[in-house]
Amino acid sequence: MIKQGLRIRTLVAALAAAGLSTAAIGQAKDVTIGVIFDYSGPFAAGGSQAAGIGTKIAIEMINERGGVEGRKIKATYADAQSKTEVAINEMTRLLDQDKVDLIMGVYSSAQCVPMAQKADSSKKFMWANVCVASAVFKDKKLQYVFRPQVHSDQFGEASCTFLNENAKTKLKKDPKDLKVAIIYEDGPYGTGVAAGNDEQCKKYGMQVVMKEGYSATAPDLSSLVTKLRRARADVILHTGYNPDITLFWRQSREQGLKWAALIGHGAGYGQFDKLKEAFGKDAEHIFNVDPVAAQLLDAKSLAPGLGALTQEMVKRYKAETKAEQVPPHTSMGFNQTWIFLTDVLPRAIKKYGGTDPEALRKSALETDIPIGGTIQGYGVKFFPPGHAMSGQNERSSPVVMQYIGDETKIAWPTKLRTIDPVLPWPKSNSYSNQ
Repeated sequence: MIKQGLRIRTLVAALAAAGLSTAAIGQAKDVTIGVIFDYSGPFAAGGSQAAGIGTKIAIEMINERGGVEGRKIKATYADAQSKTEVAINEMTRLLDQDKVDLIMGVYSSAQCVPMAQKADSSKKFMWANVCVASAVFKDKKLQYVFRPQVHSDQFGEASCTFLNENAKTKLKKDPKDLKVAIIYEDGPYGTGVAAGNDEQCKKYGMQVVMKEGYSATAPDLSSLVTKLRRARADVILHTGYNPDITLFWRQSREQGLKWAALIGHGAGYGQFDKLKEAFGKDAEHIFNVDPVAAQLLDAKSLAPGLGALTQEMVKRYKAETKAEQVPPHTSMGFNQTWIFLTDVLPRAIKKYGGTDPEALRKSALETDIPIGGTIQGYGVKFFPPGHAMSGQNERSSPVVMQYIGDETKIAWPTKLRTIDPVLPWPKSNSYSNQ
């Protein structure tokens, strides 16, 4: 007993010398997360700010429930300012100076691609909530970067499959007679989606009459519009942010460009309130490919409790923003964060002893959430090391939505749809070629 008491006194003395009190013994340290989104610049209104708010809501709700395994989540929020170099610098600061346990967030794929490679080469853990470019993972052999979010190849496939299934019944054309134009911002995001569009539409035999990229910061897109007028496409597949989307639509109207339907792919097309502000009633009937906004799903198709979780997310988002529309990016930020905090992190602490990159990596590789197990409907299981897309969720999936009467409806896939899609544009639309 004397020896044991001596050992305890020696331990207490050592802790005191290190600046720790006996009250600190056994206390679980906070889990520190560096959250990076664009809270300013053009990406903010394109969905990044909404995703950042969704992420913050999830963290707040978990802390209100006592944290994870007795540990509070301490988040440091950084503004990437819609600039890749700022995003990289902020990640470096958070990891090297603030010593956060992991990096989370990132809206822009142009930021996500170099950040993922930098984090992985430094053996730091990164959890990607929103960025979708397949190039983040494809053939990169990443080990410490994981993304439950969908990827851009799936975006491209979804819009073309939707067109293939509706060409005859809605557009009164065989798919091989359908003329499709693909336009896109030329960063990793737009390029990745466009590549998926091109490959999948051609597989269905559609005529890709134009495929052209442009800089998201271009001050003039009139030459692009001129080429589209010559191409006489039935459908335009567009991947862009903002203000490039607004610029394209404005110059299309000025030059009299008409079409039968336009399908956007996330980013700026996921923010209906911004589209309506810019285009008025013409914003109705735009299609958008994105992971579904959780509030659009039938809660009965999800695991018990997820419907109530979605309602709480919506309630808090509206209270904070005073907005009526809750964009898909809110669900993306919230959902991905919730998956990490309720599945990956608890297992890392309990089974692998902590929050170091190796513990988090091992835990993420064991994630196995079935379809219907998240608020956005898809399941989560990551492609393993050695796979061309290692670190990417193999169970993720987007939907095709359409804006009708100030509401967002699901148009595809058929088993989830909540409307019969309006295709082509109504004649009343200023851009209709009918």
